[in-house]
This record gives sequence, C-alpha cells and structure tokens, in this order.
Amino acid sequence: MSVTDLQFKHFLVEMDGNVCIFRLNRPKANAHNLEMIRELEHLVTEIRFDTNVKAVVMASANKNFFSAGADIEEIRDKSGEYIGLLSQTSKEMMMKIRATPKVYVAAVNGHCMGGGLELALSCDVRFAGRGTWKVGLPEVNLGLIPGEGGTQLAGRIVGPSKALMLMVTGETFSPEQATEWGFFDVLEDADKVEAKALEFAHKCADGPNKAIGFMKIALTEGLELPIHDAFAYERHLQNQLFDTPDSKEGVAAFLEKRPPQWGKK
Repeated sequence: MSVTDLQFKHFLVEMDGNVCIFRLNRPKANAHNLEMIRELEHLVTEIRFDTNVKAVVMASANKNFFSAGADIEEIRDKSGEYIGLLSQTSKEMMMKIRATPKVYVAAVNGHCMGGGLELALSCDVRFAGRGTWKVGLPEVNLGLIPGEGGTQLAGRIVGPSKALMLMVTGETFSPEQATEWGFFDVLEDADKVEAKALEFAHKCADGPNKAIGFMKIALTEGLELPIHDAFAYERHLQNQLFDTPDSKEGVAAFLEKRPPQWGKK
C-alpha cells in the first residue's frame, strides 16, 4: 500500500516521483490537536515503510499559515495530563521523523509559530519564502514553555543563549531574520519556495538514497553521542554501504569517467 492510498482528514498527500509531498490542512491556521498529531504520526510511520518514498516535502495547504502551533482551545478545555500526553506524542512523532533514514524537507511560506516552528525544526532541511509572515516561539505569553521539542531543537540550532532570549521575550520575527539565525536554511521568493524544496528533495530521492539516509542518521543521532561513540556509529553505517549496488555503481562510474546511474540492481 502506498501512502497516497491512505485517507487523512488534516493532510493532503501526493507523490512526485519518489518524493512524498504532504501539506498540513486544518483550517483556519493548521493549529494541531491530538487528532491531527495522531494522523501525522500515522503518516510518518507509513512513509518510513513505503519503499517508493525516498524523500519527503512537508508544506502547507494554507496560503497564510504553515502552522500556528498547538490548538489553544484544546489547551483551555483539556486537563494538564491530557495536554502533557499530547505534547509527548508530538515529540515522539518528531523523533520518528529524525530517526527515519529519509530526508524531510520543510517548505515554510506562512506564519510559523510555536508548535508549528517546532514541527518545521524537526525536518532535516528547511526552505522559507520571503514575505511579511512571522516566526516565533511565543508560549511564554500563555505562561508555558515550548513543549513540543522547541527548547531542545531551537537551542541546538541557534544556541542556548539566543534561544532563551527568544523564548523569554516571545518576540516574533521575519523569515529573513529566522534564516539569518539558522531556523531556516534557504530563503527563496514566495512563489518558488515549494518548488525549490521539491528540487532538493529530488536530489536526495534520485541520488544514492541509502547513503543519503545514512548521512542523515549519522548526523541526527551521532551528534548526540560522545565523539568516540559517534565515530564508531559512523563506521558501522559506512561499512553497511560498501557492498551496496549504489556503492559499486559509484566507484565504477568514477573509474569509467561517466555519470553514475543510481538505483541499479
């Protein structure tokens, strides 16, 4: 079964070659509740096991919002225990994204706040569109902290001091500023951002994708290890690649001075 055979209430899913494109689709602002997070967890699991999916683009069907973050009405109406379990479920889903050897590319082209930014930060590479939309981690205004991985992901990306300042003030900032600080990797014109994200995803999907997937895992998991253990983990992953068809093809193409043909059996 392909991921496109599945039915989702809050996501639009399609394939472009070996790239899965899914768009957040919960009006009005893609604010997520438990139902949406559980759907996303299901989608991420199916992507992991769908051999036709080699890379992923995460985007939005809403022209104004990537995601406003957690649904504030749900925070108001549900118990603290419920919201805590929702936050934990969201983090576990994000860890599944980070632990899957397929590159996730975020295409962000609208307001990206709180849990929405945390969701984008769980992706491996992030493209942003120029515009007047805003980015931020404003949970302090609710008397809360970024609870879907934001303290850890933002701290690792922009550094603990900068992350703390942004979280304490709850300030919002432009996509240009967010890119300068490292929240986004590439800033594009608004009408090109998704196409550019897809182009990069195809570079991952159409290349030696097992090696590229291992590169991702070596980074996301290895950087959390002491360097001696990280080197051993890198070696373990590299040793699995030497006898793969892509490795044999890459070496042969280099010696024969021709472009490699990835995916050959």
